[in-house]
Amino acid sequence: MAKITWTHTDEAPALATMAFLPVLKAFTKDTDIEIDLADISLAGRIIANFHEKLTEEQKIPDYLTLLGEMTQRPDTIILKLPNISASIPQLQEAIVELRAKGFDIPEYPEEPKTDEERALQKRFSAVLGSAVNPVLREGNSDRRPAASVKMFAQKYPHRMMKPWPESGSKARVTHMTGKDFYAHETSITKDKASDVKIEFIDKAGNVTVLKEKISLLAGEIIDTTHMDVAALREFYAEQIKEAKKDDVLLSLHLKATMMKVSDPIMFGHAVSVYYKNALDKHATTLKEIGANINNGLADVLEKLNKLPADQKAEIEADIQAIYKSQPALAMVDSRHGITNLHVPNNIIIDASIPNVVRDGGKMWNRDDQLQDCIAMVPDRCYATMYKAVLEDAKEKGQFDPATMGNVSNVGLMAQKAEEYGSHDKTFEAQASGTVRVVDEAGTTLLEQTVQTGDIFRMCQTKDVAVRDWVKLAVSRSRASGNPVVFWLDENRAHDREIINKVNTYLHEHDTSGLEILIKSPEEAMRFTLARVRLGDDTISATGNVLRDYLTDLFPILELGTSARMLSIVPLLKGGGLFETGAGGSAPKHVQQLIKEGHLRWDSLGEYCALVPSFEMIVEQTGNEKAAILAKTLDQAISKYLENGKLPSRKVNELDNRGSTFYLTLYWARALASQDDNSDMKTRFEKLADELGKNEATINEELLAAQGQPVDLDVYYMPNTKKASLVMRPSTVLNEIIDNF
Repeated sequence: MAKITWTHTDEAPALATMAFLPVLKAFTKDTDIEIDLADISLAGRIIANFHEKLTEEQKIPDYLTLLGEMTQRPDTIILKLPNISASIPQLQEAIVELRAKGFDIPEYPEEPKTDEERALQKRFSAVLGSAVNPVLREGNSDRRPAASVKMFAQKYPHRMMKPWPESGSKARVTHMTGKDFYAHETSITKDKASDVKIEFIDKAGNVTVLKEKISLLAGEIIDTTHMDVAALREFYAEQIKEAKKDDVLLSLHLKATMMKVSDPIMFGHAVSVYYKNALDKHATTLKEIGANINNGLADVLEKLNKLPADQKAEIEADIQAIYKSQPALAMVDSRHGITNLHVPNNIIIDASIPNVVRDGGKMWNRDDQLQDCIAMVPDRCYATMYKAVLEDAKEKGQFDPATMGNVSNVGLMAQKAEEYGSHDKTFEAQASGTVRVVDEAGTTLLEQTVQTGDIFRMCQTKDVAVRDWVKLAVSRSRASGNPVVFWLDENRAHDREIINKVNTYLHEHDTSGLEILIKSPEEAMRFTLARVRLGDDTISATGNVLRDYLTDLFPILELGTSARMLSIVPLLKGGGLFETGAGGSAPKHVQQLIKEGHLRWDSLGEYCALVPSFEMIVEQTGNEKAAILAKTLDQAISKYLENGKLPSRKVNELDNRGSTFYLTLYWARALASQDDNSDMKTRFEKLADELGKNEATINEELLAAQGQPVDLDVYYMPNTKKASLVMRPSTVLNEIIDNF
């Protein structure tokens, strides 16, 4: 019996699963394929980490740990949907919901004062940020659109692209020019295995151990770097002046959900610089009520509720006065006054910058109008490539989805290849001094001189991961015939070490006839965009950060969304991880569902990921029925696209539930039409006939469910019964599927 483990995650994909999973289980019945469900949602992960205070009925297994163990087995197939990479505000909201539902989960200690609170904060850190992906990604990533998806996108190009003004644009990406992570990075490759520790030495020579033991393997790359926050604040202040002078929107683009230690701090500095006059004036009061600017302006405003009404009104008035003297902020929700600096997880760089390109260099202003913006991306490690794409669009005009070439990605991420987001090795300096990495003999391997408040980080990249990455890049180039570009900067310490390994491991492969290049991110972007405009395809081979960023940037421009990307992760020990919906878990989709009863999430990513999942079962077991399921599902996906059955953005039109129905209908018809297995043919002929005869009735029932608010009970852990009723509102369709 082969098994596909389907992950229960969060928000829109979790709700869509409730509509599609019953179909999938029905279609795989009697095929020797088991569909298993594993809960790795934010709420599920919190519950799994705090079992000791819960009742037996409340407890759920620690599925994330179990899935991590499964990645070490050659028969593992995991289909992983997008999950919340939780910021502290999201974590706190989820805890409030769980406590209200009777779960005895402790409150998160924002400012721990005791050893017990510090231990609790550390325990919660296992849930924050990119807690899921490093555990599951025990292989490197191959991300590209399925051929049918790309063909459809060119035949029926999305209409979201807005022209760049011919009269010129003031839009730009700005970054620091020194004293950032890029400037300070140092890196070495270890020649033999050893244990190291991270120490802080203050000006008086006192030593504090920040990280006791880090085990390194032979050939492993380690880096250290730091962000000079005084320079960071100067950068923010200068950009505020420039935005005011040019009358453009000011926006900040970080990834506080993924870089859960460094980026919230960098976000907080932006908040404190922008709102400086008001925050400095009331600093004592804000400290007393526990306002945390790293959680954005929203946390400040929420904590004001602790104050007497007159004092609260005074501070709110001073905050509002800031907007008269400072440049306008880009808006997340202009109707409710939610700005770019409101909550750290609202603006995520890999999804926000592509929208700036798509929208002609503009973001939304307070009047709900698009306006030119300055996009602040402080650190130069990746800001330069975003700068290059905006400059290209300003010079040459908007990209055309009907003709643009594809940019697929081979991403280095196996065995927690960090490069960023090294949460357990990222620290905010509590005093001025030196942070150093010391080996067992007491030898200092790397060190950084820091001032109070600077952000230090150390990262690791294992040799086996790089070796496999090079192999995957070469194999993809050979299979596709497309050039592969390694996005590596010889002027960056980390990248120099990677380049040395790439040049070594390329000799292990037959590269004759292949075009394999190494270019800095800025040069690689220009090279790739030139090919994109000619309609030529290119493979980007990147580290973990650019894997994350490019697999949103190009799909959003090409396809209109990154949710339609096919993401295959061949696991190092065999087996496969198949990821869907690179664009995240779509909170705005859920907000629309709650308000209007319409879910616009497109499950195409899940459909596409199932095809190679079935194909891997064929490779592992020779299961003939799995081969038929893969072939016919691919045919159904093509039909789904050709007939335009993707969810509409508008209420009272086709949504995810209607799309699920049509995928089901087309898949059943494809199975009924195949002649490779007579039993399956006979079985699905009846199903296809029933679905076809009841098409009008099913559509009526699905549309009737829209147009009014829906009740999911709570947000992070919706009531299963209520959510199922919302996502399966057609009694006719349910009866057909459940009785099949």
